[in-house]
Amino acid sequence: MATIFALSSGAPPAGIGVVRITGPQTRAALEAVTGTVPEARFMRRAIFRNADGEALDDGLIVFFPGPRSVTGEDLGELHCHGGRAVIAAVEKALSAVEGCRRAQPGEFTRRAFANGRIDLSEAEGLADLLSAETEIQRQSAMAMAGGALSAQVEGWRERLLALSAQVEAALDFDDEDDVSELPESFGAGVSALQNDIDAALDAPHAEVLKEGYRVALAGPPNAGKSTLFNALTESEAAITAEIPGTTRDVLTQSVALGGIPFTFVDMAGLRVPGEDRIEAIGIERAAAEIAKADLTLWLGAEGEGPPYAWEIEAQADREGHTRKSNPQCRLSARTGEGMAELRHLLIARASEAMPKPGSVALNARQRERLSDISAALTSCADLYDPLLIAENLRQARSALDALVGRTSTEDVLDALFGRFCIGK
Repeated sequence: MATIFALSSGAPPAGIGVVRITGPQTRAALEAVTGTVPEARFMRRAIFRNADGEALDDGLIVFFPGPRSVTGEDLGELHCHGGRAVIAAVEKALSAVEGCRRAQPGEFTRRAFANGRIDLSEAEGLADLLSAETEIQRQSAMAMAGGALSAQVEGWRERLLALSAQVEAALDFDDEDDVSELPESFGAGVSALQNDIDAALDAPHAEVLKEGYRVALAGPPNAGKSTLFNALTESEAAITAEIPGTTRDVLTQSVALGGIPFTFVDMAGLRVPGEDRIEAIGIERAAAEIAKADLTLWLGAEGEGPPYAWEIEAQADREGHTRKSNPQCRLSARTGEGMAELRHLLIARASEAMPKPGSVALNARQRERLSDISAALTSCADLYDPLLIAENLRQARSALDALVGRTSTEDVLDALFGRFCIGK
């Protein structure tokens, strides 16, 4: 296996640059560049040199012997000044060491996974942590990277193994009267485990956390949708005009309100399309956006919006604006009247749909594996043959192992670790 290296700190120029090295030739690489391998886990000063003995920088060196390192292999770090020329010179010196090469994106974390330092769910949490943009995203990613799901899965696995042991006992001693049948507690154990799995599946998903709570602004032309969109996103992304049908396409903008990610969607006004084919396409796309939104704000006539939409009385500053008998909010995006109240209501609504801070939020791959487990446990309840029950429990264990990466295909691993930066 090759020894890899990469800049693991911020892109130069920076005050400090940290070049990380891991693999079987780590000691040789450290000796080649600094002339020494320091005592494990103690940082030491060193002069970094190339193969010709030319001094490249005056910095610090630290060594972490495997398997007690982040990657599970020997790992070293060179802490140097963060200028581009310094970083380039240090990396060139490492490239000259036999068996050393530059790391690929996510390769450090992939080695940590391969060496059992983290499981697949923890790696996914780490990838989410690197891309987190809001506080709630950071908290959820920290929980996943810290092993919250892994601990939960281990508890489920122990219960599955206990259930499997009961079935195996019935199969092994089928001729003996005292253990020829499954105990009465078996069915209750299967049911309790399935309820816990289903509860995890019913919890808020990771997608709403990553993509944001999706809010569609809908109504007829000139209802004030684009003005409200600009006010909510604090931008001028949407063109506003008195001319009906100004917005033809779908506009989306992601913002954070109260630390919660939102995606606001502006769209064409809803009306019976005329001969303008472009406007008709915009109206079709608007209907599709309403269907996939988590919440729709309806700015049209009261009662004419989609089911469960919030009635918004917009353009309250205009004389003769359409009044509503019981709107969720009365506002003017132009003057700011009612906007603080709307933001407060949106944050409260999205908070209910978001994973609780620090809780586990399952992504699509994880939910698919848990669905397989739930289906296998459901089948157990309808079976009486211990052989068939044992096979379903085996399938459940296999899906559980795939959930945390005990069994994983290469394409799943490639897709995950490709999300990481080169030095991670």
